Amino acid sequence: MEQGAQEVTAGRASRSGNFRLPGRLLPRTFCDPAPELVAPRLLGKLLVHRTRTGVLAGRIVETEAYLGPHTATPDPAAHSHRGPTPRTRVIFGAPGHAYVYQIYGQYFCMNVTCEPSGVAGCVLLRALEPVAGLTQMASNRGLAAGASHAQLTAGPSRLCQALGLTRDTHNGLDLLDPGSPLQLRDDDYLFDEALVTARIGIRHAVDWPLRFAVPGHACVSGRKSLTGRRVRIR
Repeated sequence: MEQGAQEVTAGRASRSGNFRLPGRLLPRTFCDPAPELVAPRLLGKLLVHRTRTGVLAGRIVETEAYLGPHTATPDPAAHSHRGPTPRTRVIFGAPGHAYVYQIYGQYFCMNVTCEPSGVAGCVLLRALEPVAGLTQMASNRGLAAGASHAQLTAGPSRLCQALGLTRDTHNGLDLLDPGSPLQLRDDDYLFDEALVTARIGIRHAVDWPLRFAVPGHACVSGRKSLTGRRVRIR
């Protein structure tokens, strides 16, 4: 499908004061499988944040899978590799929840939990294509209105800043609950292929091919140097 989709219809208040959200909520079963299976399937889905002033939404275009300690070869790069801790208990909980953590003392990254309760696994959201609330996203990022999509949400910390996501407020939220302010939704927008590469920004298991990106998309982090194997995901 052609990239650079038009901004989705979202953010208008109804008479009840609620904001209409794009697409439909993903079912819980979507996040039940292992993270290496969920990660490519998340490409094209929407991350939607319902705020007091409107809806901020981005289409997922880059992900990374992190495996749990139950796997044949435990993932040393995963936060869960030493088992449940107060910090990582969300990862060991029910699928479809937000695991938000802080890096460098000031930035945040967001993951989607996978696997059944008690089994750890998650998918890091690495990049979004902004589709609703772009002016507010630019303001959240400290940028002028009209900033490029890549400036807004190309990178895991950028997308959290653009959507106003923090650990204190959003960690542990159910992304598949219709009452949640932060949701995963599907508007039937499909990407046919993903580029599979090694994960980046980590020190362990750096060669594992668990990063999935939409080939050639302008919002993918490090797009100019991105190489890998193309796979069909539909």
